[in-house]
This record gives sequence, structure tokens and C-alpha cells, in this order.
Amino acid sequence: MKSTFTLLVFLLASCTLTAQDKTLPYYQIPSYPETYTAANVVARMIDGVGFRYFWATEGLRAEDLRHKPSKEARTSLETLAHIYGLSNVIVNSIMKVPTLSGAREPVLSFVEMRKQTLENFKSASDRLKTSTDSELNDFKIVFKNDKGSSEFPFWNQLNGPIADVLWHVGQVVSFRRSSGNPINPKVEVFTGTLSE
Repeated sequence: MKSTFTLLVFLLASCTLTAQDKTLPYYQIPSYPETYTAANVVARMIDGVGFRYFWATEGLRAEDLRHKPSKEARTSLETLAHIYGLSNVIVNSIMKVPTLSGAREPVLSFVEMRKQTLENFKSASDRLKTSTDSELNDFKIVFKNDKGSSEFPFWNQLNGPIADVLWHVGQVVSFRRSSGNPINPKVEVFTGTLSE
């Protein structure tokens, strides 16, 4: 009981710190590249993910983070932890670093996890914007554990982690609406801005 109370106090303090932090990436979507290349298109997809994630997580309260729509479902916080893991897979692939399967992740507060997730998306997008299309072949997804490693082509990035993040960001938006804290109605996902 005491640990639950401590966790709630910690989460509540963490949530208070997130109030529209414009220093984090994706308060607004970045300007689009001047040319269409495969690498730029994927970077723009990740920028869209980052913008949606920023606003899906902006202003979440402790009760929002604890919310889950059913007994079998993940809480919003557990869903955000999964998104964080996916963001690690995305950035690791693009930085040509294996993702360690089964590795014990450090315990992050909601604020730290949110910041790191956004920074992962930004790092991946920035790297893609300076990449050639032929380099996409080098950005394999590699999972490594004590029994060996498995490797997947960059194609799996699109239908795997990137698509999965979009799926789960939508869940967070739905969960927060269910817990009485809908996303800011001024968020314009089409333009990637906040209307005034």
C-alpha cells in the first residue's frame, strides 16, 4: 500500500511537470523537406508520430496514466512504456545499433520516458533526413540476446514499430478521453500545429 501511494505521488508530480513543454521535440511538426525521397518520407512519418505522441501525452494526469478500459488491457502508462520500447527499436535500427531483447530497462518516470521517447523519434528522423535512399537497406532491425541475434530488413520498420506506435498513440488518446481528460481540441494533426 505504501509503495502504491509513493508511486501515485511520484506520478502526480511528474504529470505536473509536463505542462506544454515547448523545449521538447514535436510541440509542432517540423517543416517538411524540399524533396521527396524514400528516406525523407519515412522521416516525415516519424515526425507525424512524434507530433501525435507529444499531444497524446501532453497534460496526462496520474488517473489518466492508471486508466485502462478493461481488466485485461494495459494501463495508459504501460502502453506508453511499450511505445518507449518501440521508439528504442526505431532509433536503434536507424543508428545501426542492435536492440537488446530481454535487457532490463532502467525505470523511468513518466516525464523521463516521455522526453526520451520524443528524443528517440527526433534522432531517428534527423538521421533519416541526412540519409540516402540506398542507406535504408543498412538500417536493419537487429534484436540481440544471450542466445544470438535476429535481423529484419528496414521494410519491417514500416509495418512493425512505426505502425505499432501509431496504433498505440491512438489508444492513449482514447484512454485519456475515457478517463475524462481528452486531448487538447486545438491540436491540428493535419497541419501539425496548435491552432490559436
